[in-house]
Amino acid sequence: MSQTAPWRHRGDRFRHPAKTITFAFAGAVAVGTGLLSLPFATRTGQRTDLVDALFTATSAVCVTGLVTLDTASHWSWFGQAVILLLIQAGGLGIMTLATLLTALLSRRLGLRARFLAQAETKSLDLNNLRGVIARIVLFSLVAEAVTTVVLTARLATVYDKPFGTALYEAMFHAISAFNNAGFSTHTDSLSRYVADPWICLPVVGAVILGGLGFPVVFELTRNWRHPARWSVMTRITVTLTVTLLLAGTAVFFVAEYSNPDTFGNLGAPASFLAAFFASAMTRTAGFNSVDIGAMRPESLFASDILMFIGGGSAGTAGGIKVTTFGVLAFVLWSEIRGEPHVNVGRRRIPTTNQRQALAITLLSIGAIVAATFTLVSTTVHSLDAALFEVISGFATVGLSTGITANLPTHAHLLLVALMFGGRIGPLTLASALALRERTRRFELPEERTIVG
Repeated sequence: MSQTAPWRHRGDRFRHPAKTITFAFAGAVAVGTGLLSLPFATRTGQRTDLVDALFTATSAVCVTGLVTLDTASHWSWFGQAVILLLIQAGGLGIMTLATLLTALLSRRLGLRARFLAQAETKSLDLNNLRGVIARIVLFSLVAEAVTTVVLTARLATVYDKPFGTALYEAMFHAISAFNNAGFSTHTDSLSRYVADPWICLPVVGAVILGGLGFPVVFELTRNWRHPARWSVMTRITVTLTVTLLLAGTAVFFVAEYSNPDTFGNLGAPASFLAAFFASAMTRTAGFNSVDIGAMRPESLFASDILMFIGGGSAGTAGGIKVTTFGVLAFVLWSEIRGEPHVNVGRRRIPTTNQRQALAITLLSIGAIVAATFTLVSTTVHSLDAALFEVISGFATVGLSTGITANLPTHAHLLLVALMFGGRIGPLTLASALALRERTRRFELPEERTIVG
């Protein structure tokens, strides 16, 4: 026992999946930063400032989309290829790729590898994890390929772009969309296609598919005709995704329809398309088809809410996730009704899930409040702009009112920390930094206190 204890103690910090995932994402960011710092990663052949390279690499790995340098004009083909690979790696998850590689090389998965991949993919089935990961990769590639084909055909036939250029732009935007990254090869993102449904809708479709989450997508493919058989996670995810998409569309349409700087000159059909596009993108995708900085305050506030909630668990979206928001909503409803338990349909939500949802939400609010206070105190930007930027970074959305590039260095580093923490999750980051897990072997006496 005395000979094995020290070995186990030194290895404990690397045995916890949350810690390993954190180190893996940090390693990917470091590699991306190094590659983007190379002279031939830029069009001018000059080295990129280290903070800008770090910011871009973090934004790509964390599938955010915030940029301090214009992707189209600053980065060379090599630099853009690095960004694309970082987006793909970050979207699928470093642990998913690592576990798939292990499966291909050894044709067997150890228990540790299974738990690592489960922590990243949120898969509920450990018995066939290799098959789950294979389906994740296959589904991702197929979704990106289909989106690429549609966009390529549109760009080549309607916009008269050379086939090679059309294919590259389509592939870049397809991968960026499915992984909810928001990086674009255009300076104005997708504003030039604001009224084109053959560009906007495929991008929205890829964003929604990537943001639903892999367990939900797999379950829907099996039981989409039988909603009664859906799990609690699928019910909450689908219901809230549809509700938030429709609510966001209505808010943006009403608020911006008469705004001459956004929807005012588009007409009703194009305005509805732009509103639907904006509603989908605030779910952590990051593309924009109109100038975000020109939106009215009510639209920015609605965007803050939608960005904070985010998309589905185990997908490429960020935010606190619709499942977290849904669990808290059911907790509130049960408390109002005086129910002793929190029930969703014919299922009861465990107390541990309720505590996790509350912890994630409070940690997220705390991070956002602290970061917003810092930006407002140390920059010249307004509260609205600072809050929007902070939520966009923490929820890995990538939308901006246009202040990202003009922020000082300390603000860029703050956003780097927010993007990194938001991607791996507040609880994952907290558990990764913890020295060890502690188990209490006794219960204290219960005492009620006044609440409210």
